[in-house]
Amino acid sequence: MIPINKPIMGKEEMDAVLKVIESGILTNPMPEGGPNCKAFEEELAAYCKAKHAITVNSGTAALNLALIAADIGPGDEVIVPSFTFVATASAVVLTGAKPVFVDINPNTYNMSPTAFKKALTKKTKAVIPVDLYGLPADMSEISEIAKEKDLMVIEDACQAQGAIYRGKMAGNLGDIGCFSFYPSKVMTTGEGGAVITDNNELEEKIRQSRTHGQVKGYDSVRIGGNFRMPEMEAALGRAQLKKLPAFLAKRAENAKILMQMLTGTSLKLPEVPEHSKHNWYLFTVKCASGSQREGLKARLLEAGFGVATYYSIPVHKTPYYAAMGYDQIKLPETEDAAEKVLSLPVNPRITEADLERMVGIIKKN
Repeated sequence: MIPINKPIMGKEEMDAVLKVIESGILTNPMPEGGPNCKAFEEELAAYCKAKHAITVNSGTAALNLALIAADIGPGDEVIVPSFTFVATASAVVLTGAKPVFVDINPNTYNMSPTAFKKALTKKTKAVIPVDLYGLPADMSEISEIAKEKDLMVIEDACQAQGAIYRGKMAGNLGDIGCFSFYPSKVMTTGEGGAVITDNNELEEKIRQSRTHGQVKGYDSVRIGGNFRMPEMEAALGRAQLKKLPAFLAKRAENAKILMQMLTGTSLKLPEVPEHSKHNWYLFTVKCASGSQREGLKARLLEAGFGVATYYSIPVHKTPYYAAMGYDQIKLPETEDAAEKVLSLPVNPRITEADLERMVGIIKKN
C-alpha cells in the first residue's frame, strides 16, 4: 500500500535519539525545557521568522495552551470551522468556552471570513482559523475583522509547517500559532507540537502552563499541566527540520505532476491563491458526488493507493457535538465538502510512475 503519508526517518534521526539516550537527560520539568527542546525551539522560531517557539507534546496540547494563555473560559465563545480535525473544537470545550461553528470557502476549504463576521456576538473572544490540508487560511481578512473586535487570533497551523501566506510563514500569521508533529505530518517528532508567537507576555504564559504553571520548584503561578515535549522527540524534530525543505520540494513536485495529469477530468482540483504557498500535506480533490467519491476511493484502495477522506463527518455532526444540538446547524459548504472530498498521496516517497498509475485508475472512473 502506498500510504497517504508516512514518516521518513534516517541515520540522522537515529543518531540524534541515541545521543539523548547516552546523555541520560530525557526531559526537563523546568519552564526552559531540556537542551534539545531549547535548541529545537530556537531553530523552529528562526524557520518561522518568529520571536518565540515553545515545544509541546502534541498539536492538541498547543491548542489547549494557546487558549489558556488567551484566558478563554466559561461564558466565552470561540469561532471555529467544523471542517477540521476535532481537536480544534475540543480544545475550546475543555476550557469551558463554547465553540461556534462556521462555514468554509468551497474553493480553499478554509474558514469563510464572511461566515466568521456573521457569527460574531458580544461573547466572542477568539477565532481559530485552520490552515487545512497545508493551505493557509485567509488570514488578512480574518485578522482585520478580529482586530476591529479586539479578538485573539489563534492559527491552527497543525497541518501547515512550511506553508507561506503573503510572505509570512504559517504558524506566525496570528497572535498565536499551533503546530503538530504527528507521524503523518510533513515533518514529525512521533508525537509532538509547538506554539509560535511574537508576543512576549503570551510566550511567558504558555511556557509556564506547559509545566503545571510552575516557574521555580512547586510554585504554580497559573493553571497548567504536563504539556512538555521529551528530549528524544525534540532531537527528532531538529533532524527533521533540516530535511523539511527537501520534503516540501518533493511534495510540490508531485502535486504539480498531479495537477497536470488531472486537468480536464471531472475532479475539482486544489486551488492555491496567488499570495499563498501550499505545503501539500494533503492533495485534496472534490468529486461530483458522494457516490463517485466512494467508488473512486474503493478502486484506488484496491489498487494499493492509501487515499483517505479528511473529513467525512464534520465536527458539528460527530456524536458528541450532535448530542449537544450542534448537528442542527446548517453549514452547506462544509457538508458538501465532507461528502465529496478525497485526498491523494503526494508524499516524498511516491514516484512519478506511481502517480501515472493512480491517474490512470482515476480516469477510468
